[in-house]
Amino acid sequence: MDNHRSLLAIVLSVAVLLAWQYFFLPPPQSPPVKSAGEAVTPAEESSPLVAPSPGLLGMESGIGMPAIGGEAAISTSQAREITVETDLYTAVISEAGGVVKSFRLKGFREEAPLDSPSKELVKTGAAEGLPLLFSWGTEPGRAEPLLFSGSEQSLVLSGNKEKQLTLTALSAAGLEITRTYTFRADDYRFDLAIEVRNTSDTPIQGAPYLALVSRPFNGGAKKGAVDPFLFIGPKVLLDDAVVELKVKELAKERSGRNFTGRIGWAGYEDTYFMTTLIPLNQGQATAHFAASGDERVYTVLAGAAEIIPPQGTARYAYAAYFGPKKVSLLKEQGQSLERAVNFGWFDVLARPTLFLLNFFHGLVNNYGIAIILVTILIKLAFWPISHKGMKSMKMMQKIQPKMAKVREKFKDDRERQQQEMLKLYQTYKVNPLGGCLPMLLQIPVFFALYKVLLQSIELRHAPFMLWISDLSAPDRLPIGVDIPWLGGIPVLTLLMGGSMFLQQKMTPTTGDPMQAKIMMFLPVIFTFMFLNFASGLVLYWLVNNLLTIGQQYMINRQPS
Repeated sequence: MDNHRSLLAIVLSVAVLLAWQYFFLPPPQSPPVKSAGEAVTPAEESSPLVAPSPGLLGMESGIGMPAIGGEAAISTSQAREITVETDLYTAVISEAGGVVKSFRLKGFREEAPLDSPSKELVKTGAAEGLPLLFSWGTEPGRAEPLLFSGSEQSLVLSGNKEKQLTLTALSAAGLEITRTYTFRADDYRFDLAIEVRNTSDTPIQGAPYLALVSRPFNGGAKKGAVDPFLFIGPKVLLDDAVVELKVKELAKERSGRNFTGRIGWAGYEDTYFMTTLIPLNQGQATAHFAASGDERVYTVLAGAAEIIPPQGTARYAYAAYFGPKKVSLLKEQGQSLERAVNFGWFDVLARPTLFLLNFFHGLVNNYGIAIILVTILIKLAFWPISHKGMKSMKMMQKIQPKMAKVREKFKDDRERQQQEMLKLYQTYKVNPLGGCLPMLLQIPVFFALYKVLLQSIELRHAPFMLWISDLSAPDRLPIGVDIPWLGGIPVLTLLMGGSMFLQQKMTPTTGDPMQAKIMMFLPVIFTFMFLNFASGLVLYWLVNNLLTIGQQYMINRQPS
């Protein structure tokens, strides 16, 4: 039994560092399965979007990805760039297609240094396609490039003000398209109302398309993601189910993927930011996704086909959210947008943990101290059961000589040996699994906290103290010399490894020398594993180790 306990302890310890990458990954989700009696939609057939013309976004050309970017065909000398300045961002709207050319967040930087430029969410150019290109009757990849005329040269908003920007263009087919942006000074969400008027003498049939073009906000695979196991890519809320698509797999599908149903929102996200389209018209819609080998992702929202009579008008309403993935902000938007933040299997524990983290930050104005306070609170919550488990381990160590005698005496009679062992446990009131059960109960909480610290935008570029200026980045103390592979000295990580070593020295062992050596080697393994972890995670683990050391010291001082 003691061998089993030690082995389980090793497995649980390693699991905290390794298994989280599997547990944290959101379970794969698929679109709702239709029953046998339901009609098959275009989404299940992976056929083109419902539209009067065949193909989608230039897919029929055989290049394997959309050819959005018709606005590039318009002479840039003819198109003005309209600047929208709010308290939260600076956006640039181009009259060439009425698209968003730039969207910089004022409250966030590209990199940690204070002189780094503000965060840009539009990572493509006109030739590749820009976000919010709209077309009617023809898919965006084959749509006629339109030069819009804007109602304003620039917009400046502050406080709680709201202003509109109207852009109008006339197509060769006689469709007058009016795009009306509504911006609010204190909101990352903005609205886009589109009116399509048929100025010709004949009815025209078609469907609306709104396109979003995205690239990784942090520079892509060459620069590296915050964590390789966190989701980066397109995501859609379809019939109240969140569906995530892996970019590498999507890039292999020449025709992309379609999802038809009640689309709550569809867009692109990374660990900290998202650009998302929200259809506000009621009824079913289709979201199409395609990707290229250079990490470009195309998202297209398509509505149902309809006929606009002569001098008739069709109206469409959308919203867009270009901003941080902060749960409190996303909840304010409605449309279940907060579900874009997925903390994995332990989401139900992670969200209260995030609330506590923000609560303590509101008190101390330092996320490093907030992490320490949350760690203390969690430790106090599990203190009684941890205390009981530590006492059980100490008693197990005390009766090891008696257990060894029982094994030796009844080594040829396994049944009798188990009976005598059971009597020994009952006599000394010892639970052989008492030291493992507290660990098992705490693992979900540990995983939830890990996920929060890895994914919460609150920790991005958040300083702690001294040399730790970014809790989302690895801990490095610069010493003026570039240390190979590390750069600087991982002081916090080394302290964490030392605290774990001391904790192992203080923890009662089973008496098996080999098992004791294995357990003492774990701090070395953990130290190497933590070298490139976010300093916020290392801080949590260090504080948790110190609290455990204190608790173990109290147990060891108590008389047996």
